[in-house]
Amino acid sequence: MKISSAEFVISNSDVARCPKEKFPEYAFIGRSNVGKSSLINMLTDRKSLAKTSGRPGKTQLINHFSINKNWFLVDLPGYGYARVSKSSKKVFQKFITTYFSKRTQLVSAFVLVDIRHDPQKIDLEFMQWLGENHIPFSIIFTKADKLTKNQLPKNIESYTSEMLNYWEEMPNYFITSSSSGMGKKEVLSYIDEINKEIDSQKK
Repeated sequence: MKISSAEFVISNSDVARCPKEKFPEYAFIGRSNVGKSSLINMLTDRKSLAKTSGRPGKTQLINHFSINKNWFLVDLPGYGYARVSKSSKKVFQKFITTYFSKRTQLVSAFVLVDIRHDPQKIDLEFMQWLGENHIPFSIIFTKADKLTKNQLPKNIESYTSEMLNYWEEMPNYFITSSSSGMGKKEVLSYIDEINKEIDSQKK
């Protein structure tokens, strides 16, 4: 898939105010500081489509981006270590869960995980919640370039072993690096395949 246009559409915390178009929607979510904004910019070939920040928890709204005028990329607030009050975190959690349960255009979620670290309880619990609520998702391992060629497969194997304690099989996953572009083709091809399948079902 070649991305010819990527445009910001709307930011809000009210699922009812999300775009009305029936375009397929793909939501990107992960722990704060997982490299979500950098990944979105890498996938779309835009330097600052999503705002990057050294301060975790910068994304605090549902952000819709129109891609090629036929699907939406959705940047969701990071969960975990955002420097916000407990009351704000509760608000985030509520509209994130509302988004996933109410947004009918949602085709799939991408859960971003920093492959440098051991499996984190908060990520595992969130993926379990998605599974229990029958929400399709893939894992995107980020920052793969920060590991050596020998360490990367070891970390993937370790993560897979942990996931198989909870899942019958390892969920679909991608290995990416925002700085090198690793995984870009694979993620976009996956989205493109799903979009084509959706189009064929309409005919």
